[in-house]
Amino acid sequence: MVRAEVLGTIERRRRWHYEDKVRIVEESFAAGVTVTDVARRNGVAASLVFTWRRQAKLGQLGGDSPAPLLLPVELAPVVTDVTPTPVSDVAVAEPARRSRRSSGIIEIALGSGRRLRVDRDVDADALRRVLDVLDRR
Repeated sequence: MVRAEVLGTIERRRRWHYEDKVRIVEESFAAGVTVTDVARRNGVAASLVFTWRRQAKLGQLGGDSPAPLLLPVELAPVVTDVTPTPVSDVAVAEPARRSRRSSGIIEIALGSGRRLRVDRDVDADALRRVLDVLDRR
């Protein structure tokens, strides 16, 4: 006859509080005590106690990190009635002729295969407005 014994269920991974870790680590450093005995008394694997001891020596045991700083957030209403100015209504000045060597063309890839090419002397505010309009589309 074959006999089988069920040893128990699988335990979930236990989370140890910082204070418990410190207490167990301090206990493991006491004179005349072995890490194995301390681990057994506290229901912890000896390897975990050794890990905590190493982390404690390096100052990485945890618990000292401050809570994240939370700041209030204020949401602004979404503006939906903005109508972009048609390109035909924008006055464009004729660029001054210059030699090919001194001209600088900037090409901006906008996505969806679109590209915007501007001269290096483009008005930054005008370019910003154009990019804002294109970004909304």
